[in-house]
Parts: sequence; structure tokens; C-alpha cells
Amino acid sequence: MRSLPLFLLCSFSCLLSCQQAQDQALLDLTSEQGMGKITSGTGNIVFQSADGGQTWQDISAGLPEGLSPRTFFASEGELILSTDKGIYKNSTASNTPHWEKEMPMEQQLVNVSAGPGGVMAVSNNSHFLQNNNSQFPQNSNSQFFQNNNSQYFQRLKGTGQWMPIFTDLKTLTVRNVFTSKDGSIFVGTDIGIFKSADQGKTWKHVMQDGWGIQMVESDGVLLCTNIKGILRSTDGGEDWENVVSEGGNGIAVEAIKGGFAVIVYNAESETVRIRTSTDGGKTWQPIDAGLPPSKLISSIKQVGETFYCGHPKGIYRSDDQGKSWQLLLPTIGKKVFNLSISGSVVYAVLQEVGC
Repeated sequence: MRSLPLFLLCSFSCLLSCQQAQDQALLDLTSEQGMGKITSGTGNIVFQSADGGQTWQDISAGLPEGLSPRTFFASEGELILSTDKGIYKNSTASNTPHWEKEMPMEQQLVNVSAGPGGVMAVSNNSHFLQNNNSQFPQNSNSQFFQNNNSQYFQRLKGTGQWMPIFTDLKTLTVRNVFTSKDGSIFVGTDIGIFKSADQGKTWKHVMQDGWGIQMVESDGVLLCTNIKGILRSTDGGEDWENVVSEGGNGIAVEAIKGGFAVIVYNAESETVRIRTSTDGGKTWQPIDAGLPPSKLISSIKQVGETFYCGHPKGIYRSDDQGKSWQLLLPTIGKKVFNLSISGSVVYAVLQEVGC
């Protein structure tokens, strides 16, 4: 193997030094301005904060360079990250957390999503899941994935074994799988939503008006993102109505304290809007007046009375129900932080803008 010429090595060393200086300058700037500060790590992929965003720990150790994160969740002492190179897991109970591969690259797994029943779905088709920011529960008891041959598999908790399942859906492109509190399984596809009340043995096509992707539930009310905005069901997912529309797609739905938060694309202004509801999705109030306008806002999360927002400019925090926002941590490069919550811990995954 031929060695690099000395001048190339010197050039590379200079570029590396410059990049390190820029990164340090960013950290110094955030510290001076009273923003959150990254306390350790150099991977710049997954971060966590346990103090309301004042400090952030880089917990990317063990993840390979050059991977593209897709989606993330925390469940029962484990962190799960799906990427273009497979699924990686990290035990939060370890004194020295380190990522390990959970699923092989040959499965071509891309995205993960879930609901209160503990279902995880992974699809090779990522176009409509690019803004899926579902929060995964801590009581997950089963996990699912779909490989590139449109086959679905289930892993029972604690077994490490995967079994074929959902054979009747083999011809559909599944975008999301969600389990409601009554045990019903919902599958979001390109042609609508399918529901099963018998653990996937039979399916009913309950929504046929465009694709259905991310779903959440609060006090018996279901919400789903749709090509026309946000859909709502009050009868267990049998019937759906459009309750939020900005003339564009629904981007994300979240269950929050006392109701819901949603992100919807506004076609007229070509930005996304964030709204909340505390009456089961009947009425909606904007909470984004203090945020810089953008069409690439990735997520909205709540811890206690505090909201956190993943924005192309960085991670924002609001302590007054969205009337004002404080920038906690600027983004790194042309990327956006996608947020997840587990208890009082905020996790942030750095992703390419638009991915």
C-alpha cells in the first residue's frame, strides 16, 4: 500500500486542526452566551441531557463513521438507533455506554417507529418516514421490523429471536406500526391505515384517504399524520377526520401533558407550524411564535411543563407554553437535531437536513 505524500499528510493535519478549532470555538461561544454545552465525546451523532438542556453529553462512542441516522428511541434501559448501516443498541445501565450492532447490514434496515403497545417497525423504504419522530415507551414487550423483501419479523422481549409475522401485508409498503392501549395494531401504508384487533391475523382497511404514517394516542383519542394534515379518531381508529390542515402534509404528532402537539407543513408560507390541543384535538393553539420560521423543524417534545424543539438552528426550549423560546444548543454543520424523551432525559440525534 502506497503512503500518502508528506504534503498531503500536512494538509490533512491542518484541515483537522482547523475543524477542531472551529468545533472548540462553537463550544466556547455556546458557553459564553449561556447556552447548553457539550461536555464530552467527539462522535457528533447522539447526545443526551439530564439537566434541562444546560449540558449535553456526546454518547456516540461505538458508532461507525459515515453512517446516516434515521430514527431513535429509548426503552427499558436500552437506546436503539436505526441507520443506513443497520440497527445499533446501547445499554444505559452501563457505566461506560457503548453502541453495538443489533441487526446485520444485509437486512437493509432503515427506519424504526412505535406506539404505546411497544411495537417497533423497520422499513427499507424511508421517503415518508423522514420526519417520523415517534417516542418509544419504556414498557415495550415486542418489536417488529420489515426487510427489503417486504417481510415482517417480530422479536419477543428478552429472547433475541425473530419470527415471521404479518404475512397478509407482504404486498404493502408499511410506513409505521402502532399499537393502541386496547391492543389493536395499526399499520400505516401508502394507501391508508389498516387495523387488526386479533394480533395481525386479520386486517381492516379503516382509512383510505392518502398515506398514514405516525400515530399517537391520548385519553382514547388517536391522531395520525396524513397528506392532508392531521387526522383524528375517537372510536378506536374505525373512522378518521381531518382536524388540522395548513394546506400541506402532517409532519409529526406527539402525546403531551393533557393532550397533543403536532407539526404541520404550511403550503402558503412554505414553513411548518407547531400547534397544541388540550381538549382531545377539538381545538388547536399555535406555540411557535417565538421560533425562527423554517420548513425543516424536526420535532416537538415535552418534559414536565417544558417544551423542546428540534430546529435547523439548534435545540430550543420554552418554559411558558411556547410564548418564547431559548436556543440551548446550536446545530453542528448543516444538520438538525431530532429529539426523543425518556423520563426527564432529552436525547438528540444529529441528522442531515431533510433526512
